[in-house]
Amino acid sequence: MEGLTGKVALVTGAASGIGLAIARDLAGHGVRVTLCDVNATQGEKVAATLPQARFVAADLTREADIERLVATTLAAEGRIDILVNNAGFQHVAPLEQFPVEKWRQMIDLMLTAPFLLTRAVLPGMYERGWGRIVNVASVHALRASALKAAYVSAKHGLLGLTRVTALEGAPHGVTCNAVCPSYVRTPLVEGQIPALARQHGIPEERVVAEVMTARSAIRRLLEPEEVAQLVSYLCSEAAAGITGSAQVIDCGWTAQ
Repeated sequence: MEGLTGKVALVTGAASGIGLAIARDLAGHGVRVTLCDVNATQGEKVAATLPQARFVAADLTREADIERLVATTLAAEGRIDILVNNAGFQHVAPLEQFPVEKWRQMIDLMLTAPFLLTRAVLPGMYERGWGRIVNVASVHALRASALKAAYVSAKHGLLGLTRVTALEGAPHGVTCNAVCPSYVRTPLVEGQIPALARQHGIPEERVVAEVMTARSAIRRLLEPEEVAQLVSYLCSEAAAGITGSAQVIDCGWTAQ
């Protein structure tokens, strides 16, 4: 990946799943990665396995934690060239039963936090005339599913933020894109299976085939590494002309 060696990246939700795969892939291309997650024990453990990587614990639903995360990263690395907004979680419930506190927590984490982090890193990117922001959205930024009101709303909003950031960043050498995967084999996805089984009235072992991959042409879960490689490409010089896009990696879900 041309142009990545020596860059500094901040990846959120990086203690496991897609975020960890992204951190590993970027580190493999010579990027100095700061991993962020609320899970400090796991985050410290995985960061220690990556070259030139470091970990900062933060709860991204707290603005003070976001400010500390950015300040700590800048103090240690001097700049942030790449921002990957990946942190998120899922809660499955019908609208009339959806807890208001869960709604607010999910919007804060998956939409407000990316806004605040983007706002914080853009001035330095503008000053240097180069930057890459990748928002890990979802096929749910383009399609809706029942029982996921907050997640779908947050991801639709994240795609809007992506497009605005792309328009404003373009004159300054900054690109911003959203990656929109279908279901990925992660703890987040695996954690949805019991709730989806209850809501759909089917055994847990049938959820992947009958719910998660039912609308896909390729009937399987994605692997985190597949998403990570796309993110690294979008951060490279080869993707310098790609901005404001929703990069779909969805096993053919949206082809229908």
